[in-house]
Amino acid sequence: MTEETDFFDRIQGLTEVYLTRRQRIRQVRKEKQRAKNPILDWVEAFLWAAGVVLLINQYLFQAYQIPSGSMIDTLLIKDRIFVNKIIYGPELLPGIAKLPSPFKPKRNDVIIFENPSYISRGPVFDIAQRIIYMLTLSLVDIDRDESGEPKVHFLIKRAAGMGGDRFVTERGDLRIRFAGEERWVDEREYIARRGMEHNLSRLMDRDDYPSLLAAGKAAAYLDLNLALPDELAAAAERANTLRYPDYLAHERARLELLRSARPQENRYRILLARHTQGWYVPEGRILPLGDNRDNSRDGRYFGPVRAAKILGKGALIYWPLKRIGPIR
Repeated sequence: MTEETDFFDRIQGLTEVYLTRRQRIRQVRKEKQRAKNPILDWVEAFLWAAGVVLLINQYLFQAYQIPSGSMIDTLLIKDRIFVNKIIYGPELLPGIAKLPSPFKPKRNDVIIFENPSYISRGPVFDIAQRIIYMLTLSLVDIDRDESGEPKVHFLIKRAAGMGGDRFVTERGDLRIRFAGEERWVDEREYIARRGMEHNLSRLMDRDDYPSLLAAGKAAAYLDLNLALPDELAAAAERANTLRYPDYLAHERARLELLRSARPQENRYRILLARHTQGWYVPEGRILPLGDNRDNSRDGRYFGPVRAAKILGKGALIYWPLKRIGPIR
């Protein structure tokens, strides 16, 4: 009985030591919590919340504000949207390497990508800017130009052309020759046939095209150092009053006259071919276009973009409240 009593006494003693020690640890934690500066509490809570926001923005959904009218009527200026970043594979860090994804951008997706004409101020600034932008849900953008306006670092457009497609414009309207096909299809006809919900906006009046084309020819006369006929001068003057001119139609008219006047100059033939034969979209690239065709700086000017550079897909408008809904 003595040995058995000693054994149980030892067990009891060890248990009391363990429980006493655990109680002491809990007490110390409580005392530390009481003594902690409330400012440090606030900072810890903020850093924790900021970390969660960064993770969500970087890998799942990023907040983005629409800076221009290039996607009217699908997206309006100052609409705030969430972009689905996981669908095409999120970046590991802002501007650095993308994770693989089984999903690729599809025709007609509303996509976000880095502006091809954007001039970076360096990777450290880019990462800092994007972190601040994400933390504030697009309210604060430190990347500004000399006039104080936010630089256009990212563009949001519609994936209009896929690898193998060819496009040509006729007075602002697009025609498509899909990969492997011989027939040209009017874009509006294609959208209507597929039952797509978005609208293509045009700001330029079709009745203004004669003046615009005359202005293109007038520009060619100046290039050739020829006296400008009175009728072209008058038409060009009217074209100067247009708020949203079709620059591509103007350029085509200029090149057609230059090509006729100087057929021996190969550069005019090459430049004009882009307008007559259209743009070709190489495999692995996408031609992004704005829904507001007369007020969009898009792939018609800077060319197709690499599919690997597309950062996400427009998912949801969350502000203003009256426009809440999915992006189509």
